[in-house]
This record gives sequence, C-alpha cells and structure tokens, in this order.
Amino acid sequence: MAFGIGRRVSAPLLGLNYALYLITACIAGWTLNHNIDAGVSTKHGSYIGNAATFYFLPIVLLASVVGLASTLVGFHHLRVWRTDSLAAAAAASLIAWLITLLAFGLACKEIHIGGHRSRKLKVVEAFTVILAVFELLYLMSLHAGILGGEYGPSYTNNNTSATATGPAAGNNIAVSEKHLHGTAAAAAV
Repeated sequence: MAFGIGRRVSAPLLGLNYALYLITACIAGWTLNHNIDAGVSTKHGSYIGNAATFYFLPIVLLASVVGLASTLVGFHHLRVWRTDSLAAAAAASLIAWLITLLAFGLACKEIHIGGHRSRKLKVVEAFTVILAVFELLYLMSLHAGILGGEYGPSYTNNNTSATATGPAAGNNIAVSEKHLHGTAAAAAV
C-alpha cells in the first residue's frame, strides 16, 4: 500500500473515532436533555452553557451520529478490504468530517464566548476539537490507501477464466466458468 498505510494504521484510528464519537454523543445528549428540562421547569437546575450552546449541541449530536455511521462503514471496509468498500468508507468519512468541522467551528465559538460552562460541556468541546483532527487523519489514511497497489479489484480471478465462444469470441473477452452474482457480476460485465 502507498506510504505503508494499511489496516494497521486505519484500524486504531477507526476504533478511536468510534469511542470518541460515542462518548461525545452520550455527553452532548445528556447536556441537551438537561437544558431542555431546565427550560421547562426550574427544579432541574439552571441552563448549562452560553449563547452558542443552543446551536452547538444539536450539531454535535448530528456529527456524532454521522460519525458513528461512518465508523460502521469503516469497520465493514476493514473486514472485506475491497475497492468498493473503500469508496463507501471514504465517502462516509468525508461527510462525517465535514459535519464535525461544522461542530468544531461552533465549539471554537463557544470557547471564545466563554462564561460559565460545566465540565461535561467542556469535555464535549474538547472531544469535538480532537475528533476533527482524528477524523481527518482517518480520512487521509483511506485516501492514501486509494493510491496503493494492494487495493486492486478483488473481482478478477485469472485462474478460472476461459476464452469466450460465440458472439464474444471476436472481442477477446474472458468468460468465467463460475456464475457471478452481485457486485462481482457487475464488475465482470
């Protein structure tokens, strides 16, 4: 693979992203629930955060859910390790990174505004900043893998091909002796 980047680099980044997105989603969900309850009644305590928190928490929850979905696609890619799963993992990771960048910008705004913020909210802000970096590293490891030679199409099997007969014989098309189904059949066509 290009630059020596393979499963040994992508897998730990993917596991770390999964854990960080899960923790961020749980804490942001709790904080959002607490703020909703504080707005409805006074017995739940006061509002946590500043003026940017109202915008920050829903975007962090969205980024966490999309990030968790992209890690599941990434785990599938690590399992099958093919070019079609690489394309899906890279696309999902790019979308997750872009939404995380939006949450990162709001986290920077929330930190800049300052004021009284709970430790849990500060953890969500810090994890959002960290996730923006680690999602970018994972995305770069996937794109470095696109350049590698180990990622060649896994559909070709030159040992089981025979020369075509009939209308395809003049086109020098190799026909497989086994029946292909699904994506492999589409790649063979």
